[in-house]
Amino acid sequence: MPRRKPGTTGRKLNTRQKVTGIARVAAITYKASPLAVFVKLAGTLITSILPIVTTYFAALTTTALASAYAGDADAGTKAIEYVLITAGLGVALTAWGSIEQYVNQFVRYKIDAAIGDQLYEQFLSLDFWRYDDKETADLFDKSQQFARLFAYVFDRLASIFTSFISLVAAVVAMIFVSWWLALILLAAVIPSVVIQFRLSRKQVQHWNSNVETRRSKDMIEWNMFQVSAIAELRLYGMVRHLLDLRMKLRDKDEKVRIEFERKYIGQQLGADVLEAAAEVVALIYITLQIIAHTQPVGQFIYVQQIVSRALGGSRSFVSQLSSIDEDIANLFDYNEFMNLPTSKMGTKRLRKLPKSIRFENVSFHYPNNEQMVLNDVSLTIKQGQHIAIVGENGAGKSTFVKLLLGLYKPTSGTVYVDDANLAEISSDDWHKYLGVLTQDSNRYAFATARDNILLGDVMHPVSNERFEAALDAAEARTFLEKLPRGLDNYVNQWIEHDDGTPGVDLSGGQWQRLALARNFYRNSPIIVLDEPTSAIDALAESRIFERLLKKEDKTIITISHRVTTIEKADVIYMLEDGKIVEQGTHKELVAKDGQYVRMFKSQLRKV
Repeated sequence: MPRRKPGTTGRKLNTRQKVTGIARVAAITYKASPLAVFVKLAGTLITSILPIVTTYFAALTTTALASAYAGDADAGTKAIEYVLITAGLGVALTAWGSIEQYVNQFVRYKIDAAIGDQLYEQFLSLDFWRYDDKETADLFDKSQQFARLFAYVFDRLASIFTSFISLVAAVVAMIFVSWWLALILLAAVIPSVVIQFRLSRKQVQHWNSNVETRRSKDMIEWNMFQVSAIAELRLYGMVRHLLDLRMKLRDKDEKVRIEFERKYIGQQLGADVLEAAAEVVALIYITLQIIAHTQPVGQFIYVQQIVSRALGGSRSFVSQLSSIDEDIANLFDYNEFMNLPTSKMGTKRLRKLPKSIRFENVSFHYPNNEQMVLNDVSLTIKQGQHIAIVGENGAGKSTFVKLLLGLYKPTSGTVYVDDANLAEISSDDWHKYLGVLTQDSNRYAFATARDNILLGDVMHPVSNERFEAALDAAEARTFLEKLPRGLDNYVNQWIEHDDGTPGVDLSGGQWQRLALARNFYRNSPIIVLDEPTSAIDALAESRIFERLLKKEDKTIITISHRVTTIEKADVIYMLEDGKIVEQGTHKELVAKDGQYVRMFKSQLRKV
């Protein structure tokens, strides 16, 4: 994807693009809910034309009443007929409003559900590198905002269309009274539309140029509302500083926008005066016509209402246009995001547990960054083997794991599973053999302790035997069974059970044991451990790894900074600047007295 300047959409929408965008909104909505388009079209025609028809009969009623008052015997009967028709039209319009309100709520649910589902599926199907790509993150932010408000965008477009039809219908209706009054009315509303177009462009430019500002402000607000962060914010005296920074960012975004909108107040007032003058001219004209007996009395109400509807439609049209540019711009971003290529999974089936995993001259750098993270790495992991990957921070350990998991593809070289290129193997087939545990393993705060463990394997029926074994292997049973509802307790203090029993927050070590239990329950033949027990005491860690290493049928890849965790590995690989600089057993590496010893020197003295 071409790189864009941060904080901009890279485009200025012309009229054709806007029309195309509106058509796409209608197309997306029709695909999600065909009923929505038909309801909106019907509603637009009804709410635009029916009031004018009602006004017409109200004017006839006034004329008939005046004639009846003047002594016309038949005029009274006509007045009653017109009243009944007018009342019937009013009831119809009210009834339609009630029906439309229900249908709109239903349609909004259908649209929100469809668009939201599509967005999540697309996001979770992207190439893994995009989750670390700032441009993709910006695009997703805008797409998310558009998706959340999509139903309302459709409503706004429908309102614009309704206002436009109302304006056109009112001008056409005025032609039947006087063509030059219709021309004056049309000319009076044009300046407001032009001014609002200019203002909306400024608003869109401001919005696009302040993406980073809003994101920073949102992050500050999110951090300030995290209970776990409050202690540090107060201890370090950051509260006032962050509040001031938040206000500064808010002013840069919102205050600046308000200030440039203020510059258009004078122009808008001028346009309003022009509209008011057109209304006065129309009313004086029709009044003089009535006095001269060239127009019936009811025409005054007719003209007054038509002018009012024309100006009201114009103001509504202009008001809705103030944000539609931004919506349409976000639509293009949404479409661009939805058209991003999804991850290309391999098609080769992996029908049995592989006997080896082989890195052959593998080098890798992240997209948009030419610096190599791994350099010509070659090693073989045999089935049932326990290997350890060690090195300083930034040596390439976690990147090695990402390539092994198939989340990234090598820049050069190949990762083989047996004799098959990992890039060509079905991801689903490969991942079903893997169990991955990191120090930042997911915390499923929406679930109970039991479900946090069972989520380790959602592809097979629940196994109570595996569940009980996993609890014991991770040494998680004792503290979980002490929860108010035991294993069925929520592990988040902000979620309580139906009977009022509160959820309970776990410590970092307890969360790691819960994640270990989930991994044990998964019972994968290939286990990847990336600092999974950093918050667990050394003795407990030793016991847990002892249980793991007893499983001779398991292939274990461990990343750790603790000698006690890695010293029993069959092979230890020492990474430095993305290269394997040493390899061997713990005893062999200690005997070499090289980089491995220098890295673990303080721990080796204690052993």
